[in-house]
Amino acid sequence: MRALLTAVGTRGDVQPALALALELRKRGHAVRLCISPNFVAWAKSLGLEAVPMGVEMRAPPRKPGAMPTLTPEELRKLRESMPDLITDQFDTVGAAAEGCDVIVGANAHQYAAPSIAEHLGIGCVTAVYAANSLPSPDLAPPPSPLQTADAAAPASIAEQWHSTAKAWNERALERVNRNRGRLGMRPIDDVLDYTLTDHTWLAADAALAPVPATPGRRIFQTGAWVLADSTPLPADLEAFLERGDPPIFVGFGSMPAAGDAARPLIAAARAAGRRIVVSKGWADLEIGDDASDAIAVGDVSHDVLFPRVAVVVHHGGAGTTAAAARAGIPQLITPMFGDQFYWAGRVVQLGVGASTPHTAMTEESLTRALSEVFDPAVAARARTLAGHVGRDGAEIAAKRLEAEYA
Repeated sequence: MRALLTAVGTRGDVQPALALALELRKRGHAVRLCISPNFVAWAKSLGLEAVPMGVEMRAPPRKPGAMPTLTPEELRKLRESMPDLITDQFDTVGAAAEGCDVIVGANAHQYAAPSIAEHLGIGCVTAVYAANSLPSPDLAPPPSPLQTADAAAPASIAEQWHSTAKAWNERALERVNRNRGRLGMRPIDDVLDYTLTDHTWLAADAALAPVPATPGRRIFQTGAWVLADSTPLPADLEAFLERGDPPIFVGFGSMPAAGDAARPLIAAARAAGRRIVVSKGWADLEIGDDASDAIAVGDVSHDVLFPRVAVVVHHGGAGTTAAAARAGIPQLITPMFGDQFYWAGRVVQLGVGASTPHTAMTEESLTRALSEVFDPAVAARARTLAGHVGRDGAEIAAKRLEAEYA
């Protein structure tokens, strides 16, 4: 079997696709990837064949101490850039899919994959990483990243999904149909439904993200696609961990946090008598002093580090949420947008952590939230949950692809 995997976005979007690609290769299949340009070198370092697609996903420039926001003019320019990105997907995926048996799109923003698969007469799967990416009467959709702050939220879940579908169509329908026309294909009328297909995969763990009701759509839950990482920790971090009790970890990954966003967290940690590890991330988080109770680190293995910390404070990405759950560690999620609010809600519902909006982080609010997650009952529930969270999602997905397309 030859599979084409496509993933655009930040590291949280691309890393699971690499995990599935490695699993497929291990099982003797040929794999090619179309991914964001700044992750191509990483894929190639793993021995995978990869070509760039879309634009580089990097941290946006920011003023010191400011959290980046999109102005109306920037929103307009972003919308206007979509035709090029969609055409690029059609061109890149169209060339890469020649000779393949199946295209696997990782995340819902697969504007070309279903069309290219249909045109070539091959299989197509769209996988999403969060249950609220699936249209359901039970779960509201993630807020649009292009939604302005003063936009009024519809009253019902059904209205929210209607609004979401409308936004997808306004953003991409004409462009998708223009490219389908280039292939001699009939137009579609619902971009979100088209990208998800009628047999979506949910690449998230069932204990964390159970499948919601999805009338008219078949869902196959694989579990999260985990890229194992046993890289040893840096010597200075190892020494820091050895010097005292398990610290708090804070990191916002690829999110556009302000560079000083860690400061109220450091103050809250000190108020609780705890040490703290700050992951710099794309926001280049700063500690602000040289005290011995805090350390800033670059990219490190969550698999190796998380079992050695007391609490994981993060933005609520699917991968980080699952990694902390596998480690059996309480979580404090500070969501910013998208499915991060879903994961924050799930952590609270499961009783394994707390949540406070990223925009409302203060020393006082974080101190209160940390006091919740340091409750021994929360830690006990987190340890119990870890026994139910799997690591074999990529293997399950690979076996399903073999059964259907090999």
